[in-house]
Amino acid sequence: MKHDSTPQHLHEEKLSSEEIYDGKILHVTRDTVRLEDGTEALREVVHHPGGACVVPLTDEGDVLMVRQFRYPHGRETLEIPAGKLEYGENPEICAVRELKEEVGAVSGRIESLGCLYPTPAYDKEVIHMYLARELTLTNQQALDSDEFLDVIRMPLKEAVEMVMRDELPDAKTQIALLKTARLLETPI
Repeated sequence: MKHDSTPQHLHEEKLSSEEIYDGKILHVTRDTVRLEDGTEALREVVHHPGGACVVPLTDEGDVLMVRQFRYPHGRETLEIPAGKLEYGENPEICAVRELKEEVGAVSGRIESLGCLYPTPAYDKEVIHMYLARELTLTNQQALDSDEFLDVIRMPLKEAVEMVMRDELPDAKTQIALLKTARLLETPI
């Protein structure tokens, strides 16, 4: 199967858009679209500025992660540091900021791991993933006033094993850790 850009017959044309919610972090629209067969359909779309996440990898091969309570799921999660982009913000700048704020680290080398669409069926959010190396640990967090978290240090191998045992349900954490592990492997 050939991977081309979107074939013309799969395109949906937006005919109208109505805002149905405007909040602090996101807003929602109900759009009317024309499908390829000429019929119309409704699409509810969550508009979000996106985010950046970062895998902080120490020289010893450990990953710095954060444990925090996630209200929508009613439980604590273990994740890599991440944060919301300001509209128009450079994602790498956001990743560097979150690294310093959440785990108190500064990176001498940061590289892109690509991006992901967490829920492409209805949400415009894009998460940009980074790998941070050559870390300087300041041990001084600068958390937001409503942010409470613990920093957890563990070997990358252990974090990847947790992903494979389904113990890290956060999508960005799973993908970024697996991509980091693959990137560090000897090429095939």
